[in-house]
Amino acid sequence: MPRKKESVEVEDSNYIVHSKEKALKKSIVEGSFCSAYQGMSHSYITPFALALGSSSLQVGFLSSFAGLFSPIGQLFGSKLMEKYSRKSIILRMSTIQILLWIPIISLIWLHSNDLFLNYLPLLLIVFYSMLFFAFGLKNPSFFSWMGDLVDPKKRGKYFSKRNKINQSVGLVSFLLGAFVLDYFKTKGFVLIGFAIIFSLAIFFKFISKEIMKGIFSPKLKLNKGYYFSFKDFIKRYDNFGKFSFYQAFLFFSLMISSPFFAVYMLKYLNFNYVTFTVISLSPVIFFILFSPIVGKFSDKFGNVKLLYLAGFLFPIVPLLWIFIESPLYLILFPSLISGLANAAFILAINDFTYDAVSVQRRGLCVAYTSLLTGIGIFLGSIIGGLIIEYLPINFMEPILFSFLVSSLLILMVSLFFLPQLKEVRKTEEISLSADLSHPFKTIHSDIVWFKNFLHNGKKSKV
Repeated sequence: MPRKKESVEVEDSNYIVHSKEKALKKSIVEGSFCSAYQGMSHSYITPFALALGSSSLQVGFLSSFAGLFSPIGQLFGSKLMEKYSRKSIILRMSTIQILLWIPIISLIWLHSNDLFLNYLPLLLIVFYSMLFFAFGLKNPSFFSWMGDLVDPKKRGKYFSKRNKINQSVGLVSFLLGAFVLDYFKTKGFVLIGFAIIFSLAIFFKFISKEIMKGIFSPKLKLNKGYYFSFKDFIKRYDNFGKFSFYQAFLFFSLMISSPFFAVYMLKYLNFNYVTFTVISLSPVIFFILFSPIVGKFSDKFGNVKLLYLAGFLFPIVPLLWIFIESPLYLILFPSLISGLANAAFILAINDFTYDAVSVQRRGLCVAYTSLLTGIGIFLGSIIGGLIIEYLPINFMEPILFSFLVSSLLILMVSLFFLPQLKEVRKTEEISLSADLSHPFKTIHSDIVWFKNFLHNGKKSKV
């Protein structure tokens, strides 16, 4: 009898391993359709808001409320996993997201009615915030689910591959959307163009949801002692707590500038939709190119060094936007730096969270972290909008001043928080010529490491 039981356990183990491998392949396909959806929807929400007559401040509110409602949704979403399976939560919320695009598209038809014209920006903020609330409800389940599927030793490799493929698909859909919009703009019907690309986005989201139905989902059992309050989370301020606060202050600093790059291109530099899209896409291209490098590095050397790299590249981006107006130079400099910084940062925050948090508490910790970052996004976007609309300065454009403020704050946040973070899992050591205890010496250390990494990478696989 014991041998039979052992045989059954082996068969179950093999089944789970095979199911996970199959699920990871399907997840890349599902993610590609989801990226196509995002490329034709969220990527164009700021141009859509401007086309409806939104001001810079209203664009700031659009980003801020969406950024706040998403983490609020995640707080509820982490509790939903106690009663419902992760897959069922994701599927239901995906359906709600699809349905919420219908009233957003309907704003196009209300645009021709003078009675509703002044209310369209407000209605867009309301519906878009609801959309992100639904996204927040499902995000803890998705993050927890993916963590159970991916081998911890191969997370960097898998997620870099997934990001590379998905971003490539998103890039194509984003570019296609630009040509559709530019065509209808030349005909004088740009809002019809938005209706078309948003409708296509709904179609891609529906396919993504259907693929999700067939992906294997391991059972998750939450023990009674897994829960702790948001207040306890803040009071602990352990390694992961510092990591969470770093994200909150970083996003606060980033959002003072980043929602307004589109406003700057379309209203101040008067770029057409194709030029706007090409510049907006270029960081994605560099993100794709750098993802395999940062993925291999993450698996071998950990994620804190990636956070250092991103933390000291991000402040350069808004600073360059102050001095550069040429589309070509915007692509070659700030876009390249942004692509590398995002490739390092996105992979690092995902992997660091998986390493630092137990399976039981992943959804909860992601929700609490997202709430902190949501507060940062909310405040940063509003402050950026207020600077642009109401700051009485004459020595430079207020929108450019918001870029300067953002750059300085990002640098200060990185200098304060990054030296406090410690790598969670055991990784290979890198010989560095500088003392990491001092943040300014760390910049030099990163340069030394990057040179060594490129040199060694030619000799052997990482």
